[in-house]
Amino acid sequence: MKRLTMLLIAVISSALVSAQSQKSVAERLGYPANSRLLVIHADDLGMMHTVNTAIEEALEKGWVTSASIMVPCPWFPEVAEWAKAHPNADLGIHITLNADWTTYRWRPVSGQGKGSSLLDKTGYLPLLTEYVDSHAKMSDVETEARAQIDQAQAAGIRPSHLDPHMGTIASTADLLGVYVGLGNHYKLPVLLEPKSGRGINAGNNMPVGIDGFFSTTQLTRGSVLVDRILQMMPGVPQSQWFDAYKKMLAPLPPGTYELIVHLAHNDAEIQGATADHPDWGGQWRQNDLDTVSNPEFQKFLRDQGFILVTWKQLSRALSQ
Repeated sequence: MKRLTMLLIAVISSALVSAQSQKSVAERLGYPANSRLLVIHADDLGMMHTVNTAIEEALEKGWVTSASIMVPCPWFPEVAEWAKAHPNADLGIHITLNADWTTYRWRPVSGQGKGSSLLDKTGYLPLLTEYVDSHAKMSDVETEARAQIDQAQAAGIRPSHLDPHMGTIASTADLLGVYVGLGNHYKLPVLLEPKSGRGINAGNNMPVGIDGFFSTTQLTRGSVLVDRILQMMPGVPQSQWFDAYKKMLAPLPPGTYELIVHLAHNDAEIQGATADHPDWGGQWRQNDLDTVSNPEFQKFLRDQGFILVTWKQLSRALSQ
């Protein structure tokens, strides 16, 4: 998920809402027009055991409202078992075209044949988004992405949305076309972005938009559910983690937002897997876990008047 904020992200529906609808998402869900709705979303469920235990606890205790699953990863079966026992959990599919840790890798779900454009020379999914951008055939991408969604559904998971691991399946016009097509096919909201902006810790995103990919007739205002995606970015000391989130969230005007967090216990498992990746590694994820579980952070959200919502709730706004 390390490049997700390289894309400005918002949500479009597989079934586009009429442009005539002028109500805000909050109003369509029965909240006042000046409300601030917030999805607190945990990425990378299934990546490893320590990530699973942290995210599952966060979902159970309401520290986060949503999470997305990396189906190709070794610890997906553990997630599937947990999901059976928690059928109301808000779980999306984190479409995964990269295996991005140097010494901890995973292979495609779809059994891509030798010579597939989604395999590196060792038979794993590629490390980098740039490799997928320059090598991937859209037929291979669609086959793999569908296999991930189908495997999750076969395991009894009913996804609430789709989103892109590392931003990869939304990183070029061709990839984005496949991605939007998945939303249409499975009738699920997908994570994208409708406009450009800049900044990280202030709560904005990088200036990469989709204006050149889709016309306004394809992306109507009614199809956009999230006004902005926010997450921590490199350069913030551990001692300033909590304050950085407060500075990110407090200035937001009325609207609908997603705060992406990355959770794990900073133990030997994740330390080994991410040894050469301090960003989004073990300590980073422990910092995020410490933040969302902190009663002071929860009080801050209440005092700010944020209304915590799920993807399932947001999806209902698309039919209003």
